[in-house]
Amino acid sequence: MMPTSPYGRLMKPIPLLLLSSFMIISCAQADELGAPQLYLENCASCHGTGPEGGSAPSLFDGVLMHGSNLDSLKANIAYGIDDGGMPGFEGGLTDGQITKLALFIQAGDPPALLKKLEKTPAVKLVGSLADQVTIADYITDVDKPWGFVFLDENTLLITEKDGKLLRVETSGTKTEIKGIPEVKSSGQGGLLDVALDPDYSENGWIYLTFSHGMSGKSMTKLVRGKIEGNQWVNEETLFEAKVQHYVSGGRHFGSRITFDAEGRLYFSIGDRGQKEQAQDIGVPNGKIHRINRDGSIPEDNPFRFKDYPSIYSFGNRNPQGLIMHPGSGVLWSTEHGPKGGDEINVIRSGKNYGWPAISYGRNYNGSELTPYQAKPGMEQPASHWTPSIAACGLDVYTGDLFPDWKGRLLAGSLAYQSLRLIEVNDDQYIGEVEILSDEGRIRDVTTGPDGAIYVALPSKIIRLSPRPD
Repeated sequence: MMPTSPYGRLMKPIPLLLLSSFMIISCAQADELGAPQLYLENCASCHGTGPEGGSAPSLFDGVLMHGSNLDSLKANIAYGIDDGGMPGFEGGLTDGQITKLALFIQAGDPPALLKKLEKTPAVKLVGSLADQVTIADYITDVDKPWGFVFLDENTLLITEKDGKLLRVETSGTKTEIKGIPEVKSSGQGGLLDVALDPDYSENGWIYLTFSHGMSGKSMTKLVRGKIEGNQWVNEETLFEAKVQHYVSGGRHFGSRITFDAEGRLYFSIGDRGQKEQAQDIGVPNGKIHRINRDGSIPEDNPFRFKDYPSIYSFGNRNPQGLIMHPGSGVLWSTEHGPKGGDEINVIRSGKNYGWPAISYGRNYNGSELTPYQAKPGMEQPASHWTPSIAACGLDVYTGDLFPDWKGRLLAGSLAYQSLRLIEVNDDQYIGEVEILSDEGRIRDVTTGPDGAIYVALPSKIIRLSPRPD
């Protein structure tokens, strides 16, 4: 029997230990064992293929928190690391395959082999328009920005996942806003999205979502407040789950915010790793919610007489992209699937989006998640990405610098480090092209006041503008 993993969440940084020579194999030997293909099929969508990592930390940057000896690696692969959101692969891989993966990770320098094999694009793209944009650093030296919004042409509010709200001037001045809520920064949780009230210039309201801790558990919470000087003031709680519905672990908080033309607020909560609860309208997770801006419930909400009257749709796994299209009034979301089956959805009132009863993906260990891709009474995605791109961040391009792109969706990708320009017609998905790749995993994207496209990477915000030619 493999030893049960004694570890909790996946973290950094304990240096990779030197292993005795009989336990180390070369990359070439690992390739002969078929390990690179195993890695691509089971690990790359989260951990990436190089030292930069993906939505989870890299396994090739020289640090392995949870042990680098063979038994530890095999145990972590087999049984997972629950608090860090890593599943166990015992049910989908043989002991021999698990050993191959562990030895491959021990080899320490496999990215070149992986890049050779990783040729199939995440989806069948129409093409690339990356040669039409100029890339420039806009804001540097930020730490894991999760969401950002422009206060004016020269000032941004940026959330850092570990719990800081920053006001940053393009001149370089950076100020931390004091007094914001305490967050539980663990796994995928932390300080998440930030949004301005549609009437911000008149009322000054700012909205935040974050992982709120209680009794060792956590759940997505939504508040609003104002900024006076460098201080967060007048805070109001707009959504907080019942204490009995808080969940252990650090997975799937969702947490994007958007508004419709009437000023109603929509926000997402992922399934928190409790996939069956996405089908239960008696709990808040695995849902997209709608409220009025003061926290009250719109009279036409579909479940307004239930325990959580804010629920607008259910059966949603982990939506980390959410935007109301200002032209069509269609509410679009992008959500993480498991292994394959990332979805782009049109969100409608009261609809069931099927997770986990239907899916185009599989369990992370490769085993069957569900035999069904469709069922009566469950919505189909407008499109889906298989293999997964780890979809995160969504906006509608509304500027004038790229006039041909107006009205198209801008969708970020963590695993494939790409920005997709998606053509839609009302509620129909038409197709997509890539306009940015290989700059880093993309957490958020927005159209700036000047019409440029701004993208949040792991340590900076970059600006995309048209090439002069």
